[in-house]
Amino acid sequence: MATPASENRLHPAVEALKASGASKVKVAVSDIDGVLRGKLLHKDKFFGVADPYPDGGFGFCDVVMGWDMTDSCYDNTAVTGWQHGFPDALARLDLATFRQVPWDDGIAFFLGEFVNADGSAHPVCPRQTLKRVLRRAEKMGFSVMAGMEFEWFNFLETPQSWAAKKGVNPEPLTPGMFGYSLLRMNRNREFFKALMDEMLAFGIPIEGLHTETGPGVLEAAIGFSEALEQADRAILFKTGAKEIGARFGIMPSFMAKPHQNLPGCSGHIHQSLSDGKNNLFYDAASPRKMSPLFESYVAGQVACMMNFGPMLWPTINSYKRLVDGFWAPVKPTWGLDNRTASFRVIAGSPKATRLETRCPGADVNPYLAMAAVIAAGLDGVEKGLKLTTPPISGSNFGAEHIARAPRTLIETNRIFQQSSIARDWLGDAFVDHFAATRDWEWRQWLDAVTDWELKRYFEII
Repeated sequence: MATPASENRLHPAVEALKASGASKVKVAVSDIDGVLRGKLLHKDKFFGVADPYPDGGFGFCDVVMGWDMTDSCYDNTAVTGWQHGFPDALARLDLATFRQVPWDDGIAFFLGEFVNADGSAHPVCPRQTLKRVLRRAEKMGFSVMAGMEFEWFNFLETPQSWAAKKGVNPEPLTPGMFGYSLLRMNRNREFFKALMDEMLAFGIPIEGLHTETGPGVLEAAIGFSEALEQADRAILFKTGAKEIGARFGIMPSFMAKPHQNLPGCSGHIHQSLSDGKNNLFYDAASPRKMSPLFESYVAGQVACMMNFGPMLWPTINSYKRLVDGFWAPVKPTWGLDNRTASFRVIAGSPKATRLETRCPGADVNPYLAMAAVIAAGLDGVEKGLKLTTPPISGSNFGAEHIARAPRTLIETNRIFQQSSIARDWLGDAFVDHFAATRDWEWRQWLDAVTDWELKRYFEII
């Protein structure tokens, strides 16, 4: 609903920018794959978009919701496509996301989201999809708190050098397997310092940054926050790491599994529910320190996480990470401080008690992965589900009585497309659109001739 003219007001960020004399502003929105698509706006254009607040908006070609990460247009979507002529969609900036980019001369930056012409939420916008789930959580009386962790490989490559190599043999930042290494950290201390200090100045506090096991692999834990803010931080962290890395001749990759014989890269999501004051997952009287609400939330994820599979494992490569013995959990198990479980319960103090969902990879769209895990947990709360199985002890990989996750995108996509739970939480329009984009991704893989095929068949067959 539009704001009456008498209530129109300048947002503090707009007032600050007018006073600063800034000549331009950088803005971005998330596409379906979690790639930020953006542009520079002249100051006059920006002020026209943002003043009056909150009813501004500007045209942004809706192809960003209708093509894949290589700018190839989907041939099977209904919301956007050639049949509509790719008109402008209305993008509205969230002025609360105001930041200045320290590695880009302090330019002002805002995240946006897509809305319909009447101002209502666009049904396939990733940020709006998360907000849909969070509004339902709010109606249930909960504020969702979250934190994301990313593992990622770093290579001594540029877009030009990588293109010249034709996608083969990237040079890792450091050799060997050396997790938590002070030596490797010191070797690349300027990159580490830039990540810590410049991300903080960008409004993305990093709680911890260290090397992980694998050549050139790092892990960062982003400071805990409200869930929408956390997803904003996460998507900006991935892009920011790439922009900072480029200054040092480093190419970060958040691909889930860049190397067959090395562990993959995770995108763990920590969650808790609050009433605005208290952590509702904590119960001092429980032997496990888990409230009944917490148990239902975990039970929801155990019961129906597979309904949201493509939102956790969105690419062909995601499933190469789901192999036994390489840290990534492959079955919907829960455990008490057990890092081999998909759902790791961390229960102790009122401040620290939370759930860590460990199955997503680093290749997720943070908005969609967070929407998926929260929806699954809250579905358990709404239905009053109980934890009917004990926590696993030992390794998740030996839980032979529990079926493992599917190994391909097309399998999880079929479950997702047919899921009444996913449709209830996310809406038919989103499920149909996202499922179509994953079907497209699968068909691109089917048509591809890979180096594995050439090495296996070229000479011998």
